[in-house]
Amino acid sequence: MSKKPNAIISHWSMMIENLVASPQEFFKAVEEAVTRKEMEKVKFSRFTWSEGGILSAKRDYLRIKRKDHAYDICGAPFGNGFFVSTWLGDFESGLLGRLFSIPIIGSILERMFKPQTYFKTDTALMFQSLVHAAVLEVVDTMIKGKGLRALSESERKPEMRNFFDQ
Repeated sequence: MSKKPNAIISHWSMMIENLVASPQEFFKAVEEAVTRKEMEKVKFSRFTWSEGGILSAKRDYLRIKRKDHAYDICGAPFGNGFFVSTWLGDFESGLLGRLFSIPIIGSILERMFKPQTYFKTDTALMFQSLVHAAVLEVVDTMIKGKGLRALSESERKPEMRNFFDQ
């Protein structure tokens, strides 16, 4: 099982009616599209998360990680179509990550040793921009290949959180 992020930076989801696709082929196409973006220090992994509790069904995800940020992507059949969901999260690993997760103490340590900066925010947004563009490239290709309606501009935008709310 993969680790969940400390904080969610953005989320995007889209239900594409009448699209039939394989999650594994979708993930492979996204990996290839991200690779063409030539970002340094990007790692790919796949994992499953439960849809709910212990006995619930599992969903496959593709994780694209770069430094302290990871993009978790789900692509799966749903109803009469294909559902795509992306989550950009902020991670802290190792001992520091465990210390940061302690209520009150963690927020004090984080402000002292890893404050939110313009550089960190810009880096997260650049990573998001390139990975989201790769996901949309794959979705657009799948939609066009099936002769379905293209996504509108508003359907293409992820929902962002306020970076500097602490």
